[in-house]
Amino acid sequence: MNEREVVVRCRNVHKRFGALEVLKGVDLDLHKGEVIVIFGRSGSGKSTLLRCVNFLEDPTEGTIEAAGMTLTGGHRTTRKRSQIRQLRLKVGMVFQQFNLFPHMTVLDNLMVAPLLVKGTDKAELRQRSLDLLDSVGLADKADEHPIRLSGGQQQRVAIARALAMRPEVMLFDEPTSALDPELTGEVLSVMKRLATEFHMPMMVVTHEMGFAREVSDRMAFFHEGKILEQGPPDQIFNHTEHPETRAFLDAVL
Repeated sequence: MNEREVVVRCRNVHKRFGALEVLKGVDLDLHKGEVIVIFGRSGSGKSTLLRCVNFLEDPTEGTIEAAGMTLTGGHRTTRKRSQIRQLRLKVGMVFQQFNLFPHMTVLDNLMVAPLLVKGTDKAELRQRSLDLLDSVGLADKADEHPIRLSGGQQQRVAIARALAMRPEVMLFDEPTSALDPELTGEVLSVMKRLATEFHMPMMVVTHEMGFAREVSDRMAFFHEGKILEQGPPDQIFNHTEHPETRAFLDAVL
């Protein structure tokens, strides 16, 4: 693993909200073409780490390297704010909620950010956006409004929208937790294609252990703000080292 290029590097990342310390010195690397599944109990710091990687939350301490930039936690200077904007162009994120613009069509939802932020040629972007919708199985929904789509379809649109920015890394924060079970599979299928066909580096916070077993290269178990254990799926599922990890897996499997 060491010879592979690191695309996200977290070093000694702490995050405090007042007296509450949510992250307690997290070290984690994501390599090119790798999928890391981050799992653990609610409140263990999983989603907070993803938000720190994309600087939606500023780490209290520590360093994040991503998309060719190195940013440290603490005060946001004018230069740092500019770096964060550049980082977010290259690090896409998909949330639990779809956050689509309800007054726009599906196609316009994909096109709005690249047009405004990157100034992409409109005709080229339109074709690329249609291709992305086709890749997530929604080519026939381009002119629909989000309210007419199922939850699973809306989440697939959200994934396509993130991909429209041509990110180098994708972060997924429990992307199926707001979906009914029968809609979860269609979203996980799109994520699997990203990993297996397009080799997109991905950090995925999820409780979907079937996806973790089948798709992830590595799993990281969060416990009380730290990574208690990490390793390939076979090690985590069959040879786990820590009772806390085993207890969590027994509860969700």
